[in-house]
Amino acid sequence: MPDPMYRQIAEDLRQKIESGELGHGDQLPTELELREEYEASRNTIRDAVKWLIARGLVETRPGQGTFVMGEIEPYVTVLDFDTGFGQGAVYTSGTQATRKRKVPRASDPRIEIHQAAGNLAEELRLEEGTAVISRNQQRFIDDKPWSLQTSLYPMSFVARGAGELIQAKDIPGGVVRYLEDVLGIKQVGWRDKISVRPPDQTEALFFGLPDNGRVEVFEIRRIAFQDSGTPLRLTVTTFPADRNEFVVHVGRVPGEMPTPAGRVDESGP
Repeated sequence: MPDPMYRQIAEDLRQKIESGELGHGDQLPTELELREEYEASRNTIRDAVKWLIARGLVETRPGQGTFVMGEIEPYVTVLDFDTGFGQGAVYTSGTQATRKRKVPRASDPRIEIHQAAGNLAEELRLEEGTAVISRNQQRFIDDKPWSLQTSLYPMSFVARGAGELIQAKDIPGGVVRYLEDVLGIKQVGWRDKISVRPPDQTEALFFGLPDNGRVEVFEIRRIAFQDSGTPLRLTVTTFPADRNEFVVHVGRVPGEMPTPAGRVDESGP
């Protein structure tokens, strides 16, 4: 059974975009021109354009028309042996990073209480049903969505005196330093697990990703440990794969070095 007419039109336009016949930033023909070219109704053309919009290929600008999405300038995260994806990592943007200063910011943390179960209980080495706190933040560079981060801590830390964990505000110096100052719990190391997967609904909406899973996300799951070997926290960070690159520097690296554009505390919200 052939695809509906709107899908055939959308696929033809998609091929023109991916081949470069319609370049980044180019304006699509008007609705009337598309109707004449494809001998289709107004609703069919509109459905085809909606299909392209939902997949992040075009955007409609009120009063101007429909345009092919511009080429995304990636954010380049420069990592080194000591920081990995961790505290103090430097974030710069694209090939012009040495000439552009980017401004990072994060939303106020959203606080939630959960019961540890499944992988979460296993990763934090907690019994099933143990209460945990999650601190969730949206993070931006130049006000553009850049990453989502959730850090989870045992609720027992609050009972021991770390009451600021359940307050919806940033903790000066970061949570890791706060726990060391208040409870004497010191972070001595961490293990990162990096994977690539389709975005969930929340991630697709926040990052503005197409709804078909064509653009995936990097997920970094960091388990940080204290002296005793007991997990201190689990931090889960997601980055959209279409606008992020990661470069690892170990030791002395010659050549052009990106200029720091700003520092974001990765010790957990």
